[in-house]
Amino acid sequence: MLAEVGYIALWLAFIFAIYAIGSSVFGEMRHQEKIVLSGRNASILAFIFMSISTGVLEYALITEQYQISYVWSVTNPQMPMFYRVTSLWGSQAGSIVFWSWLMTLFSVLATVLNWRSHRRLMPYAIAYMMAATAFFIGLSLAFENPFARWWIIPDGSATGGEVVSAVFQPAGAEAPSAASLASSAKGLNPLLRHFGMAIHPPMLYLGFTGFLIPFAYAMSALASGELSTNWIKASRRWTLVAWLFLSLGLLLGGRWAYDVLGWGGYWGWDPVENAAFLPWLIGTAFLHSVMIQEKRGMLKTWNMFLVIGTFSAVIFGSFATRSGLVESVHSFARSEIGFPFFLFWFLLTIISVGLIMWRRGQGLLRDEHRFTSMFSREALFVLNNIIFVALFVAIFWGSFGAPIISELFMDTNITLGTDYFMMVTPPLFAALYILMGVAPLSAWGVSSIRRLGKSILIPVVLSILSLGIFLLMGVTHIGALIGYFIVLLAGWVALYETYRSVRSRVRAHGENPLSALWRIASRNPRRYGGYMIHLGISVIGIGVIGSTLFQVETQRTLAVGDSVEIGGYVLRYDQFDGGQISADGRLMDIANLTVIRDGQELSTLRPRRDFFPGTEGMNTMTIAGAHSTLENDFYVILLPSQEMSAQSATFRIYINPLINLVWWGGLILILGTIIATVPQEVMSTQTRRRLQHAPVPVAAGTGD
Repeated sequence: MLAEVGYIALWLAFIFAIYAIGSSVFGEMRHQEKIVLSGRNASILAFIFMSISTGVLEYALITEQYQISYVWSVTNPQMPMFYRVTSLWGSQAGSIVFWSWLMTLFSVLATVLNWRSHRRLMPYAIAYMMAATAFFIGLSLAFENPFARWWIIPDGSATGGEVVSAVFQPAGAEAPSAASLASSAKGLNPLLRHFGMAIHPPMLYLGFTGFLIPFAYAMSALASGELSTNWIKASRRWTLVAWLFLSLGLLLGGRWAYDVLGWGGYWGWDPVENAAFLPWLIGTAFLHSVMIQEKRGMLKTWNMFLVIGTFSAVIFGSFATRSGLVESVHSFARSEIGFPFFLFWFLLTIISVGLIMWRRGQGLLRDEHRFTSMFSREALFVLNNIIFVALFVAIFWGSFGAPIISELFMDTNITLGTDYFMMVTPPLFAALYILMGVAPLSAWGVSSIRRLGKSILIPVVLSILSLGIFLLMGVTHIGALIGYFIVLLAGWVALYETYRSVRSRVRAHGENPLSALWRIASRNPRRYGGYMIHLGISVIGIGVIGSTLFQVETQRTLAVGDSVEIGGYVLRYDQFDGGQISADGRLMDIANLTVIRDGQELSTLRPRRDFFPGTEGMNTMTIAGAHSTLENDFYVILLPSQEMSAQSATFRIYINPLINLVWWGGLILILGTIIATVPQEVMSTQTRRRLQHAPVPVAAGTGD
């Protein structure tokens, strides 16, 4: 009965989504408010029934309903409750249901919160949001049904009969016994049994589905002809929220790779990693570019291409990872959804571009101002956009373009590896950091190189002085010092511009610096949240340079009691604990190691290999041991080898300088994005409350 409830709710969500599309468009075209309202209500009902369907599937996972084939394929009786819950997105069918539910959630929130303030945009926005939602629900109904159950059709043979998967009981079929299903349940892929991977996919999905909202508002503006900045105002905060979750998802994915994949790094230019990075690049370009339209009424056509390109990149990336187009440790199994996904992406992109060209031909996307200075903020933002797009093209070509074209037209498979990306992307990233440092100092409209030179002088001096830290650390690599200088400049500009504003307010109002900082941030959270984002990206950049250029690696086989020296550290192999059994039934081989520096024991590491009996395919997981400091990570992996025993084992050892700045910079970036997302009205209200409760200053000489 449980499966039928979830399946019927899925169908009802699909039906209401389809109705919402037709009634919203028809009602708007005929100016029938009641019909438009019925479309809005249908979109809310689609969310309600999608929530029921998703909730039923989650309940089935938690309560071990192994007769449902999806539950049987991703859980087993030994699995901890946390991973039962997160297995909702552990495989293709469940993740599509989760994706569809997030789409309906974002759609309902965007509809309810913006219904009155942006009423003219809402009918077509609902139609586009529900169209995308209906497509994903349709994938579940037609190809990846998570509510199919196992049935046995007896045939009198020794095997008992044919095993089939269907929602409703076929004629003459019998249900397998609960005991047999529980004993044969597969369980979640071992690589996904990690906290980072448990929350990494939903963060990415929140980012991906969140970009549906600005896309829908942009398409609504094109369809309705409401091409003022209203669609930007309606979608700006949604874009920031989506960008925040996508950034968090990318960071968590890097951390998962660093902890679990056992290769000593966090970003390997894998096609699936890049598929998530591509919409982040275009989305970041859009967030910068749209400010030009708000301030100067320029780049209207370009911004439409960027926002539509962001969602198009989301759909293409999903198609690539879910269709079997690319093979990766991150990707899903090959599936029949490939062609429908490609068709949806193609039609979405063609229709969107067609609408842009139609409105441009009508003159509705004409810019209100022209560029007057190559050093103006808008000119530098355009250059920033060009570099983001160049990065997008370079990464897309290396990940998908070259492999697909070579296979289609050359009957061979050309794969561009890490060497390609490390050759083409660093110059582009360097240019981005330079612009990140220069653009905030320029003015809207007209700016001169002389003014920029005066504004940037102090950040340049601070950046040069900061290089002394790296020189003291022994860095003499010219390329690294240049890279550090560029990244430091971007960070110091963000800090210096904030400092100037705080200093100005302190002088004008006599406030303490912390109060002044709070007040300027509350008055313009978008600006100062942006500065914090820039600071976070600068910190990440320092970590990336250090951990990429100065990583030290070695591999040694050690007997118990032996030591190896690397990078000023000594690693001693103390003991091997083999065949340890964890609470969830996995077997663990654990090596006990001691890290020593300058004669002092710093830490005990326990790198291990986990074995999951009964799983198919990838049935092992490597968990590194790491001693982490701000200076570096001393990172050790226990490798499989014929010598591994109680007496000896093989280890791969890394020293990853400054790698923890990648994670700390990510936290700063996330905090800055949250600040930039908070409505100015909320921040101002909090400021007023602080002022009301603050002590009143007493004038000197009053005698009080």
